[in-house]
Amino acid sequence: MSYADHVFINMCREIIDNGCDTKGEKVRPHWDDGTPAYTIKKFGVVNRYDLSKEFPAITLRKTALKSCMDEVLWIWQKKSNNVHDLHSHIWDAWADETGSIGKAYGYQLGVKHHYKEGDMDQVDRVLYDLKHNPYSRRIMTNMYVHQDLHEMALYPCAYSMTFNVTKKKGCDKLILNAVLNQRSQDVLTANNWNVCQYAILLMMFAQVNDMIPGELVHMIADAHIYDRHVPLVEELIARETHDAPKVRLNPEIRNFYDFTTDDLIVEGYVTGPQIRNIPVAV
Repeated sequence: MSYADHVFINMCREIIDNGCDTKGEKVRPHWDDGTPAYTIKKFGVVNRYDLSKEFPAITLRKTALKSCMDEVLWIWQKKSNNVHDLHSHIWDAWADETGSIGKAYGYQLGVKHHYKEGDMDQVDRVLYDLKHNPYSRRIMTNMYVHQDLHEMALYPCAYSMTFNVTKKKGCDKLILNAVLNQRSQDVLTANNWNVCQYAILLMMFAQVNDMIPGELVHMIADAHIYDRHVPLVEELIARETHDAPKVRLNPEIRNFYDFTTDDLIVEGYVTGPQIRNIPVAV
């Protein structure tokens, strides 16, 4: 069993057994047939993953790691808000006729801000501080910009990253850690996807700054399982598990903007079968 399997199984069990059921309450999401999409939820879920020990991919079913990386590059490297720049179709339901999702996600990271060191967007500011001010307590990003919410097709779910550098005695290299803040998460469809994509982002930022990837702390304000997902989750968490895969990056890449999905190397990823046709609430 991977450590990520252990975390995922325990989280799902806790939500189903002890969560708050929103059935009958006023909820925004609906199923395709117009039925309200109710959830069982837990408030304030916090999961920690130490990337120096193993990569946090579940083995209960396969997480498409290269697609995870593709989406995180779409947001953080391309700083795009257009689904035509993304190789998967996971955002198509929220895009307009031009492919735009409005002033969301990558758009916010690409906006230039004025600093005493010059004009930079949020990603370049993080990269600058990791290089020049690694012990700063101000290395963070935020995509939840209230003045632009009315122009977003979907309010950001995973909206903020805070980076923090530490060092261990006897080790010359710095350790890069991060906190991922998420306001809301559909646990079945998105939990390990988000964990893996931000683990990869942490690995990329660490590599280009000659640091060691450390802890990823994932904080979820509203971790929920949709009513129609409960039987699927029950079957999933009862499955056989396997050891975590070995995941690394092409060591020759030293510039964040040079990474492609071809630079992600995955070995020994043994998983259970994929779950097909998961209903998605919109």
